[in-house]
Amino acid sequence: MAGDTSPLDPAEKVDLWRQRFFEAQAAAEEFVLGEHGEAGLAAWIAANSRITATLLRAQQPADMSATDHFMTRLERQLLLYDSAVTSESQPSGTVLRNADCGILRYRRRAARAGVTLTFSSPCPYCQELNTAIAARYVEPDVTVSCEQAGDGCTWRAESPHAPGADAAGSPHRGRADG
Repeated sequence: MAGDTSPLDPAEKVDLWRQRFFEAQAAAEEFVLGEHGEAGLAAWIAANSRITATLLRAQQPADMSATDHFMTRLERQLLLYDSAVTSESQPSGTVLRNADCGILRYRRRAARAGVTLTFSSPCPYCQELNTAIAARYVEPDVTVSCEQAGDGCTWRAESPHAPGADAAGSPHRGRADG
């Protein structure tokens, strides 16, 4: 490549990062599914969750619980795609509401541009992967769950031992609801 190139401005860098990540993720998904089917995808999620949980443990701030660190990471991941995210503390834990998922928006735009998508929706994959990460990383008494809500979702990290929390009927830690 010859000629002068000017540096990318911050918005161009973000767009390029998203595009490259999306391309790499789509290629990996297509390869794993094509070569190994659904069993391969389950193994991919298991390996990805193990690696990510290990990295999170190494990166966990000393003044932050594993659960708070996980929820902050998830929030920041959604914000990378300009999702409409709010987080609130409740007596039983943290609720992260993603009212308008930027990842869904990004994928729909890519599909309109002619990109063949591996999954019709990224939501089941995202939920399975992130609950698998949580199951390996957050404190043992914390339940992480996700509920779909239109073009978004609600993530909950709850402890049955938190003040005011009711442990009866709580789902298994790291399992997606719905």
